[in-house]
Amino acid sequence: MKQTLLSIAISSAIAVPSYAGTVTSKGEDLVIDTNGGFSIETASGDKSFQIGGRLQWDFDDTKSDTTDSRDFDARRARIALKGKVGDWSFKSQFNIAESDGGDGGNAEDLYIRYSGWGKQAELTIGKQREPFGLEDQTSSNSITALERSAVTEVYAPARNAGIQVSGKGSNWTYGVGIFEAEGDGPDDADNTALTGRATFTPIKNENTLIHVGLGYTMRDGDNSSEEVDVLGLEAAGTFGSFHAQAEFFDAELGDSDEDAYYAQFGYIITGETRPYKDGKFRTVKPSSDKGAWEVYIRLEEGFGKYSDIGLTTGEGEQTTIGVNYYANNHIRLGLSYMDGEMDDTNVDGDEIRLRTQFVF
Repeated sequence: MKQTLLSIAISSAIAVPSYAGTVTSKGEDLVIDTNGGFSIETASGDKSFQIGGRLQWDFDDTKSDTTDSRDFDARRARIALKGKVGDWSFKSQFNIAESDGGDGGNAEDLYIRYSGWGKQAELTIGKQREPFGLEDQTSSNSITALERSAVTEVYAPARNAGIQVSGKGSNWTYGVGIFEAEGDGPDDADNTALTGRATFTPIKNENTLIHVGLGYTMRDGDNSSEEVDVLGLEAAGTFGSFHAQAEFFDAELGDSDEDAYYAQFGYIITGETRPYKDGKFRTVKPSSDKGAWEVYIRLEEGFGKYSDIGLTTGEGEQTTIGVNYYANNHIRLGLSYMDGEMDDTNVDGDEIRLRTQFVF
């Protein structure tokens, strides 16, 4: 009898469902996506909100005739918020910490976008990346080398407040805008920049890609009477697991004429192809749970900012070799070695950098 009562009690306990809190919506059905950040979107796609970010921890050992330093710190720590209502969207990306001269708390991206004219013409207002350069347009999460080239650091204007019109088609993109030339100061609107970029992909299939691009920026220099003009040429391609890219810059920096280039070559040992979309490269996606391995080399020469190897800005040359391991779509481990010298002084320097990256 006791066994019968015990069996009935256990069966009743199993039959009674366990209740937890429920999620309800005052509007239409919601779609929640955790594949890369966390996003909530209405079933119609008319409204959405997304949160994501990145954390990059670096150890770097830099030596030159004037520098001997070892650092272990957050290269980048950012959190990003995105939202959309109809044809309007926004992005706010903030630095929590950054080792490259940035202070925590400042905004990287802070803009509003209107997309009601279609993909061929979108209007972006606010702080954003100026449309110039292949390596500069590629996210720091996705660039092959752990640091951008010394020549890109000099010629690409990066982010500034402004107004941009951009668009894209099946094999082309463009962007053109007017920006503050010097950043976020109260009088920066007096110093303006006109910047534009166009790309074309004549060949694009599953295993082969050919990319060409042209960029131009005309802006006030540090002294408003010194105009800066920079022309940038881009070429890139993927051929199965092999990928390559190069850029050449020709500039008038006030009274001086400068030029520089870099050429980068990479190979994904595990067989994946480097992703590409809308005029820029994306992060390598492993095809198995064993991850993906990539090796690369980059050569550069000309007027650049060689601070990564403890040198100055000027005429120089630099070589970078490295290896990346992509454990999954969120985790990347990287090791690079950079070596170079300044042409006028023959001062040389090098750097070893190790990175652990988490993107969500």
